[in-house]
Amino acid sequence: MATIRPFKAIRPTRDKASLVASRSYLSYSEETLKEKLENNPFTFLHIINPDYKKDKKLKGTNKFIAIREKFNEFKKNKIFITEKKKVFYVYQQKTKNHIYTGIIACTSVDDYINNKIKKHEKTLIKRENMFSQYLATIGFNAEPVLLFHKKNNIIEHIINLYLEKRSEYEFATTNQSIHKLWIIDDGKDIKAIEKSFEEIDILYIADGHHRSASSTLLSKNNEFRNSKYFMSYLINENQLNIISFNRLIKLKNNLNKKIFLNKIESNFNIIKKDKETLKPKNKNEISMYFANFWYLLTFKNKLVNSNCIENLDSVILSEYILKPILGIKNEKKDSNIVYEPGNTPLSIISEKVNSGEFDLAFILKPISITELKEVADNNLIMPPKSTYIEPKLRSGLVIYPL
Repeated sequence: MATIRPFKAIRPTRDKASLVASRSYLSYSEETLKEKLENNPFTFLHIINPDYKKDKKLKGTNKFIAIREKFNEFKKNKIFITEKKKVFYVYQQKTKNHIYTGIIACTSVDDYINNKIKKHEKTLIKRENMFSQYLATIGFNAEPVLLFHKKNNIIEHIINLYLEKRSEYEFATTNQSIHKLWIIDDGKDIKAIEKSFEEIDILYIADGHHRSASSTLLSKNNEFRNSKYFMSYLINENQLNIISFNRLIKLKNNLNKKIFLNKIESNFNIIKKDKETLKPKNKNEISMYFANFWYLLTFKNKLVNSNCIENLDSVILSEYILKPILGIKNEKKDSNIVYEPGNTPLSIISEKVNSGEFDLAFILKPISITELKEVADNNLIMPPKSTYIEPKLRSGLVIYPL
């Protein structure tokens, strides 16, 4: 039984939505971030970077306070408005290859605590505390947690009714995506959506583990009337796009090609390919680009009495190649391994190896939604960089006041 609620969002006026909404500021290069801040007075990036024109950058609580002040300035200048009543939102993002459509709502902190919202990533206590302090200081949350759930016909039906109406927002972004937002303000539809989610036993976090955990910490502070819930974007699990992270390796020492391949062959069948790029098609297959050739590595061993984590291709790569052969013991801290999202063209991956920037690359097949849910259902934790999940949501489009 999942509990969701409508809420009174703070959001951009219709004419400024496209100018306000931004990607996560961490995704921008320093040059692009500077260009956005200098040329767009409405971008949400101004709120997150209130000190960008100052010689001395703010840190910690001082920066959090400056963010809150900049946010209040946006409200004072009527860049933002506050919804007159509690509503749900339908948000749709169309990319070149995918359409994501779901509901923005408040999700219960109690559901998170009681494990009705399943996790698959480990969170760091230091980051949880820092982000909880951040939320407590700024007083709002501008980035929904991405949750997925099993298909529900009533929810789908209500969403489709709103898709036929004029959207409150509609705009394109430079990555050729189309963003639309509809307001669900009809009382009957709101009740029907709440009741339909009550029939869904489990929600799963796709992206936003630290945001969820930090919101849970904040909920212990009774100073915030809305802290018993956190803002989420809930989509049907069939829409989720799970992408792998590929591994680019810089070798510590020169590697004898024959010896290296012989070591791999003790646990993998190896098929050498010509110049064609090669993506793995099946589970327990890994593609490798090394010394100007692509190789298909197929794991030989049948893992007996293993759990669902040990069967993941990322774990097999780590346990049978990265650690024992390449000496990469700690993938989170080793500077010789770099992660590249799986939607990066393989031609770019191979060029990075050919140029000498890296020595070899490993390409993994994305895990399935079934594998992801199995890990979460068993209360297990995915290894670092096991998944790159889309959609990636815009900041500042819908804001949850605490």
